[in-house]
Amino acid sequence: MAWTTSRQDPDRSRRRLQLLAELAGARSVRQRTRPQRLRTERLRQLIATRRRVAS
Repeated sequence: MAWTTSRQDPDRSRRRLQLLAELAGARSVRQRTRPQRLRTERLRQLIATRRRVAS
């Protein structure tokens, strides 16, 4: 089966590019917030450990 390149209508092409841009933006936001989430989780674990030791 050979690949054929058909011309897409401009609306479809524009929507596709917009969707890809939104996905890339969402991915970059996730990657920026992930370290904060890890720090928060470590802090919660530390607090829980100290509470257990103090009790």
